[in-house]
Amino acid sequence: MPLSATVALLLLPVLSTEAAETASGNATAFAIPALQGAASSHETLAKLVTAGGVVMIPLLILSVITLALVLVYVVTLRRSAVASGRFMTTAETLLGKGDMLGLLAVAHRHRETVAVILSRTLEFLAENPKATDEQLREITQAEGNREAALLNQRVAWLADIATIAPMLGLLGTVFGMIRSFSVMANDVAASRPMLLAEGVAEALVATAAGLVIGIPAMAFYALFRARVQAMISEMEGAVAILYAKLVMARGNNSRRNA
Repeated sequence: MPLSATVALLLLPVLSTEAAETASGNATAFAIPALQGAASSHETLAKLVTAGGVVMIPLLILSVITLALVLVYVVTLRRSAVASGRFMTTAETLLGKGDMLGLLAVAHRHRETVAVILSRTLEFLAENPKATDEQLREITQAEGNREAALLNQRVAWLADIATIAPMLGLLGTVFGMIRSFSVMANDVAASRPMLLAEGVAEALVATAAGLVIGIPAMAFYALFRARVQAMISEMEGAVAILYAKLVMARGNNSRRNA
């Protein structure tokens, strides 16, 4: 075997080890700045929250409430929560048979808005068998208006947060400006620039935090308000159908009993 080939074979493990160590060193060199950057970003965020002053505490609470409300509304504000196809089919079948008590029992087992309205109408009818159709209509409309108001009231929380958050930010701005102007009365001239900068930072951070919370809250409120209006329209249509069938079933039962 030639001498050069023999030397190459002897040096191959050494070169492989050095290459692995070099690659490991490069990976470590790249990983350390990344970890330092992540730690620096968390530290900067903590400094910003601290710089915002005391109003940052209620703003943080409002941000958590906003996130929780959005998640709840995404899950619960669905058209199936108003009137599911399964309940509508069952209700129409029972009304076609004239089985009011069976329909009342089924309505009690369902949580849809239409089921709640229908169950209260049937309860009124069971307590007042001689009630007129107009009286039943008034009960149904009153219950429907109450459920629609409850749906609108649920999403109104986001509108309230969208109003309160910028106001808290404005309050933080006032506190920061008061802090800045109070520096003018400080006798220590060397500390004036630093204290003045802290007051201005508090004002700006509080204002930004209030807007960061208020703007998404208002955007989600507009989104869920449109969804609620669609749900109310769906509810009104379903209730109108079931009420008409209820009046027809009641008339058929009266003719049978006669």
